[in-house]
Amino acid sequence: MNIRLLHFRFGILAAYRRSWRHLFDRYLLRLIACLGLLLLLGTPSALAGINDDYFDGNIFALYAGNGSLVPPKVTLAESFARKKPALLVFFVDDSSDCKQYAIVVNRLQAFYGRAADIMPINVDAIPEKSTFTATEPGYYYEGVVPQTVLLNQKGEVVLNEKGKVEYEKVDDVLREVFDLLPRSESAELKRRTFNEFNTELTK
Repeated sequence: MNIRLLHFRFGILAAYRRSWRHLFDRYLLRLIACLGLLLLLGTPSALAGINDDYFDGNIFALYAGNGSLVPPKVTLAESFARKKPALLVFFVDDSSDCKQYAIVVNRLQAFYGRAADIMPINVDAIPEKSTFTATEPGYYYEGVVPQTVLLNQKGEVVLNEKGKVEYEKVDDVLREVFDLLPRSESAELKRRTFNEFNTELTK
């Protein structure tokens, strides 16, 4: 066979391989780029915000500026033993209502955090059991988020509300629990009996 013909055939074959490799590389890069774009678009946390039901992290850190609320510092049993009121707030991190309500919970913690135990409870962390005792948060959970349950110093339920609750509504009940003047008479936290500023609540 002619040498030139062999060179010509090998040249065509090499060119053919180069063109296929070039096409393969081009399409592979395009495929990788498309997959990367789909992954970005399919990641809800990148698009999550306070008004949607996507997970984007600890809602108390993101929207209330107080990630230290989660997990709670004490258990409900410890709160009962100390005879302190306990405010249970049942939530999930991927609920717009819970995200918005986190701001109210933080505001309540600012005023009552030393005198009451503020306990946000992630419902995903509640164990699956058929029954709970009164010292377990699952005892009070009714399957809705957010849900707010306030227990007084005796462990009695004095508030049980589903959905976002106005700050003022919870504040009114807390004022009764601590025997404080109503908000209409005093913007500050003052006791009814002594009519003096209660430093225990605000330190």
